[in-house]
Amino acid sequence: MDLIPAPRTHSFRPGAPPCLLGPRPWLDAGPGTAGTARWLRRELGAATGWDLPAPDAADAGGAGIRLRLDPGLGARLGPEGYALTAGDAGADLAGASPAGLFWAAQTLRQLLGQDAYRRAAPLGRGRTWSLPRGTVEDGPRFAWRGMMLDVARHFTPKDGVLRHLDLLAAHKLNVLHLHLTDDQGWRIEIARHPRLTEVGAWRPRSRRGHRASPLWDETPHGGFYTQDDIREIVAYAAERHVAVVPEIDLPGHSQAAIAAYPELGNTDVVDTAALGVWDDWGVSENVLAPTEAVLRFYEGVFEEVLELFPAEVSPFVHVGGDECPKGQWRASPAARQRIRELGVDGEDGLQAWFVRHFDRWLAERGRRLIGWDEILEGGLAPGAAVSSWRGYAGGIAAARAGHDVVMCPEQYVYLDHRQAPGPDEPVPIGYVRTLEDVYRFEPVPAELSGEAAARVLGAQANVWTEVMEDQGRVDYQVFPRLAAFAEAVWSPLPGPAERDYAGFEARMAAHRLRLDAMGVRHRPPGGPLPWQRRPGVLGRPLDGEPPNV
Repeated sequence: MDLIPAPRTHSFRPGAPPCLLGPRPWLDAGPGTAGTARWLRRELGAATGWDLPAPDAADAGGAGIRLRLDPGLGARLGPEGYALTAGDAGADLAGASPAGLFWAAQTLRQLLGQDAYRRAAPLGRGRTWSLPRGTVEDGPRFAWRGMMLDVARHFTPKDGVLRHLDLLAAHKLNVLHLHLTDDQGWRIEIARHPRLTEVGAWRPRSRRGHRASPLWDETPHGGFYTQDDIREIVAYAAERHVAVVPEIDLPGHSQAAIAAYPELGNTDVVDTAALGVWDDWGVSENVLAPTEAVLRFYEGVFEEVLELFPAEVSPFVHVGGDECPKGQWRASPAARQRIRELGVDGEDGLQAWFVRHFDRWLAERGRRLIGWDEILEGGLAPGAAVSSWRGYAGGIAAARAGHDVVMCPEQYVYLDHRQAPGPDEPVPIGYVRTLEDVYRFEPVPAELSGEAAARVLGAQANVWTEVMEDQGRVDYQVFPRLAAFAEAVWSPLPGPAERDYAGFEARMAAHRLRLDAMGVRHRPPGGPLPWQRRPGVLGRPLDGEPPNV
């Protein structure tokens, strides 16, 4: 049994003859199953050469695939639960919901073998495929099983985002958090503020490697998603039962916006008209001015964002809220006056004021704010949620205070961090986090009570792209560690120390072949291939230094 993530229960019959499908299996799609049926005909049909027609009298004696919804499964397996049975008549897939049925189809694809992940039938149409006889009953441990993709530092074109959605779905992950804005680029079209993409989406050059590196790539870099692109991404994700959560960062990480609209910055202490989109990594000192005009500007941004990311797809909107330097506010007479007018606790209070404003604003429109764990410092409305990135502490505090939490501690699930020690690892960043380390990640800290633990919605792996300049670099950093993460958030695993990593590693031999078939340029078990290295491009820490991220 080489399924990843591991199912809750399974029963296969070793030595039994396989269940054969083909050369022309039928597809019997019951009420409410049309979405999964379309996906099977399109994706599985392309790989196998099958048409998967509806059953008729001529096909009645052959094997096929049956799809049905069975809400009763939810009581035992949860709302995304499913059951799969393979026998003489073919494969029966039942889901507690449309999402559960879709995950059953993903399991079916894995059971058919790595060639089921190709885009055309390797041996032509009419091939007969085999399934092991048996049953699988399964459902996820967590409702939020996500990946954050930073498209601000290095832009991922639309087709790359769609590819990521397919990869998330193949691993039964169901949230894509898109980091759309930062100092180094603004990636979403806002019709009422066109300069955000006309100016803010482009920078003149990029540093190669960590911010301590002396190397530069002098090629201008940029790109953005049109509103039609975003609608397509959201719809494509919804077909795969993946929610797309947008992030618009404020009040820090905002230099690209200020470069486009200088009046957004602290004009009494900085010549904001001279600023461009930042070409370096780290955290820019250029932050938003604490004015009512800036609030109105960003309300306009969020009005368009809410239309593009409807609540039925995901109620959450991420506002960042992290890493906001206070130097300009301290130097600004206007900011100091604003502190007095608002009665907030100094410059830290201004950061919290920004977050609280949009917390209320989103709640009034039926949406939920989520932000990095710094947002706890100013107090939150009850419906706000926290992405705990600076370790577990922020998530523990948020859960105990009654807030929902997504665990994404940098020490465990930041996939830009190096995968092994040694000089061959490309652009080594942060902590060494091996495939085994990610497999042993536990989203729920032991010190949480049962009530507080229930506030942990799940977890996500974060993919920051400062040192990932193209799809190949992202593939290398993300895979195969995302497969380990997927099992950690889906499967009912024991505690980290008791997990069967050897068994997982054995299953990964088959899963690597699936990744190969999908064209994923993952890290090989023995380390990077020559073309995956980046000799001379410095990361951090250097040997013997503590992590500095």
